[in-house]
This record gives sequence, C-alpha cells and structure tokens, in this order.
Amino acid sequence: MLILASQSPRRAEILKNAGFDFVVRPADLDEAPLPGESPQAHVERLARAKALAVEAGADDIVLGADTVVVIDGRILGKPVDAADAARMLQALSGREHEVITGVCLRRRSGLTCGSTVSRVWFAPLSPGEIAAYVASGEPMDKAGAYAIQGLASRYITRIEGSYANVVGLPIDWLYRNLNEHNVVQ
Repeated sequence: MLILASQSPRRAEILKNAGFDFVVRPADLDEAPLPGESPQAHVERLARAKALAVEAGADDIVLGADTVVVIDGRILGKPVDAADAARMLQALSGREHEVITGVCLRRRSGLTCGSTVSRVWFAPLSPGEIAAYVASGEPMDKAGAYAIQGLASRYITRIEGSYANVVGLPIDWLYRNLNEHNVVQ
C-alpha cells in the first residue's frame, strides 16, 4: 500500500489523478528551516522526516514530500496573514522564482530521496491585482502565497520543469522511482 505522509489536498489530488491507490497518514512535524540550511536541503530533510514519521507495514511504501517557493535564495512559506501574502506576491511580481519539492520514499529496502526544481515566471502584478487575489483567500495556505492550478494561473507567463512539482508533487519523479523498483500501481 502507498501511504501519503502529508495532509496536502493538492498532493492527494495529484496522486488520485495519476491513478495511484493510497491512504493518507499526515506526519506532524516542525517545518521551520534550520539555521544555514539551503532550500533544497530543507525540503529533502522534511520529506525524509515525513516518510519516517508515520507507521507503516513491512510491505507498505511511505511517501513524504515538502514544497517551497524560493526567490533570491529566500524561502517563501505559507503566509501568516493577508499582509504577508501581499508582500510575497509583490516580491514575485514580474520575476522568476524556483519551486523545489523534496520527495522521499520509504520501503522495506530503505529510502529513496531527492528533489525536483521548477522555474516559474510571474507577470507584473498591479496593486489591485494583488489585493483582489489576496481577498480571494486562495493564497492563504499555499507556499509562496499562490496556487498555479487556481486563480494565480492567469499571472504565470512561463514555466520550466514539472507543472505537478509546482502544484506540490513531481509525479514523474514518483512514477520513475516506483517503476525502477517494480512497484508501479
């Protein structure tokens, strides 16, 4: 059985849409970056910790994942309030940034962990566009204060890499790694 160690509805939707059977067992962890930790090391550490944090049977596979938005080397987490969301969106306006997802699979034979990086370009946003998007409520539980699959899609001018990664789970990475171990569903 595949176990998703995340409470993200976006990750669950990606898995479901890709035809995976799975159960959700969220891991409860402190997700704060460690001092001096790079964004890539941060998401890989959290993905591994999530994969190790939940109970599983001997034949189960546990999937841990964590996604961050990075601009100018800074991690943009989930906004704490509307003003924080507006600040993040202003920082992304008219700029390129990275979305990095750490992924870790735990099996009886051990761990397979890695990360995927996608590059995303935002159109310049007016103060009114930012205010309207923040007022929609969509940014409030999203890393970087936006959902590429939602209303924010109209602000994205270009993407390099995995779209699913930007949503929250590089499904191609998961499929490739499960396939290599003959456990594709």
